[in-house]
Amino acid sequence: MSDIYEWTPENSQFWQSRGKKIATRNLWISILSLLSGFAVWLYWGIITVQMLNLGFPIAKSELFTLMAIAGLTGATLRIPSSFFIRLCGGRNTIVFTTALLIIPALGTGIALQDRDTPLWVFQLLALLSGFGGGNFASSMSNISFFFPREKQGLALGLNAGLGNFGVTTMQIIVPLFMTFGAFGAMGGDPMVLVSASGSLIGKVPAGSESWIQNAGFVWLLLLIPLVVATWFGMDNIRTDEVSPDIGSPLASFAKITLMLGIGLGTALIGLWLILPESANGAGWQLPKEIVLLMVIFGTVYGLKMLPGDIRSSLNRQYRIFNNKHTWVMSVIYTMTFGSFIGFSAAFPLAIKVIFGYSHVMVDGVMTHDTINPSGPSSLMYAWMGPFIGALIRPVGGWIADRVGGALVTQICALIMVASALGVAYYMKAAYASATPEEYFLPFFLLFLTLFAATGIGNGSTFRTIAMVFPKEQAGPVLGWTSAVAAYGAFYIPQVFGEQIKATTPEYALAGFALFYAVCLLINYWFYLRKDGEFYNP
Repeated sequence: MSDIYEWTPENSQFWQSRGKKIATRNLWISILSLLSGFAVWLYWGIITVQMLNLGFPIAKSELFTLMAIAGLTGATLRIPSSFFIRLCGGRNTIVFTTALLIIPALGTGIALQDRDTPLWVFQLLALLSGFGGGNFASSMSNISFFFPREKQGLALGLNAGLGNFGVTTMQIIVPLFMTFGAFGAMGGDPMVLVSASGSLIGKVPAGSESWIQNAGFVWLLLLIPLVVATWFGMDNIRTDEVSPDIGSPLASFAKITLMLGIGLGTALIGLWLILPESANGAGWQLPKEIVLLMVIFGTVYGLKMLPGDIRSSLNRQYRIFNNKHTWVMSVIYTMTFGSFIGFSAAFPLAIKVIFGYSHVMVDGVMTHDTINPSGPSSLMYAWMGPFIGALIRPVGGWIADRVGGALVTQICALIMVASALGVAYYMKAAYASATPEEYFLPFFLLFLTLFAATGIGNGSTFRTIAMVFPKEQAGPVLGWTSAVAAYGAFYIPQVFGEQIKATTPEYALAGFALFYAVCLLINYWFYLRKDGEFYNP
C-alpha cells in the first residue's frame, strides 16, 4: 500500500498502535503468494503420475526428470531471492515473483492438452516452475523484518507452514479438478485414462475422462487476483536495515529479472550435466553432489559479479557467509525443511512404486512390475504427509517461542531418526512381498510422524535463527538456509529413484536417518550446551 520509512516493531507502543495491523496484513497476503508458489513448483509430482495413467508416450524414467528439474531450479532460485528484499523492497519483490508464476501455470495447461507435446517443452515448463520454489526465500526474509523478535517464531512459522500448505492444497485440488471440465470449451478436451487414477474422494477407474490440463489452468484463478491484492495490499519497508535504496518498481523488476536469470542459467548447466542423454542431458552421469556444489557456488559468484548498487548491496549481505552459524543453521534447516520438501516430492512415487505393484518371483528372479489391484492409490494418500507437516509448523514456532528453539529441534531430530529407521524397515518388507499392502499402514503412520517432526522442527529453527543473528542478517540467513535446504526437492527424489532402481529403497531412509543423527549432535553442540556460544534451550 505504501513505502514505510519508519518501522520499529520492538517498540511496544508503535507495535500496538500501528505496526501489528500492518504486519498482519502483509503476512496474510504473503502466505497466499507463498502457497501459490509451492503449488506451481511441486505440481509435477502429481502431473507425472497422471501422465503415466493417461499413457503419454514418454518413458517413465524421462517423465520423472520433470520433478528433479523443478526441484533443482526452485532451490537455485532461492539464492538470488535471498537478497531481493534489500535491493528491491518487499512489495515490489512479492508482486513480481507472484506474477511470474502465471507463465508456467498457463504454459503447463496448454502443453498438457496434447499427448504428443515433446519432452523438452515439459522440461522448460518445469524449469520455469522453479519460480515458485525460489519465492520462499524472499518471502521469509521479508516477513522477518515486519515482526518483533519475540513474535518471529510464530509469524515465520505461519508464513512457512501455511505457505507450504500449497503442497497439500495442490495435491488435493489438482486430482479433483482433473476429473471434470472446470473451464468448459476454453479448457480443452478430456483424455481417457488407460490405468486407474484417484483423488481425495476415491479411485477413478480406467476408461474415465481426465482433464489433466486443469493441473495448470486452475492456479490462474488464484494468481491473477493475488497479483492485484499484492500490489495494493503490501508494503516496502524503507529503513536503513531493510530496503533503503530500492528505486522505482520497474527498476526493481529489472534487478529481479537479471538475478533470476543468473540462477536459471546455472541451474540449466547443472541439469545438463546431471541428466541422461535420453532426457536432453549430456549423459555424463556426474555425481549429483558435485554438480549441486558447482551450481550453488556458481550462482553466488555470478551474482557477486553484477555491477553497481547490486554488487555493493550484495557485498554487505554476503557478510553472512563469514559467520560460521550461517553454515551450521544451513545443515540443521536442511534436516527439517529439506526433508519436508523432498519427501513431499517423493511420497506419491514411493507409494505407487512400492505398494502399487506386487513383488513376486518369476523364474527365480524378483520382479516389481506386476500391478497390485489391492494397492493404495498414491493420489488418495500422498497429500496427508505434507498436510500434517505444513499445518503443524506454526505450532513448532509457537512452542519454540516459549521453551526455546534448540530444545524443540533436538526432540524432533530424535523422532526423525527413529521414524526414518521404522519407514526403512517396512519399505524393505513391502518391496519383497507379493502383498505389500499388508505393510502399508505402519509405513504410512511412520511417514506421517516423520512429516510432523519436520514441520515442528522447521518452525523451531526460525526461533534459533532469530536468536543467533542480528536483525539485518536474519532475513538473508533465512533465505540462504532455505535455498540450501530446498535442494532436498531435487536430492531426495533422486536418491529414492536410484535406490528403487537398485531394488533397495530402504537404503534411502537409512541414509537419511544417519544424517538426522549427525544433525542432532550439531544442534546440541552449538545451541543446547549450557556453555555453548548461543545457548538457546
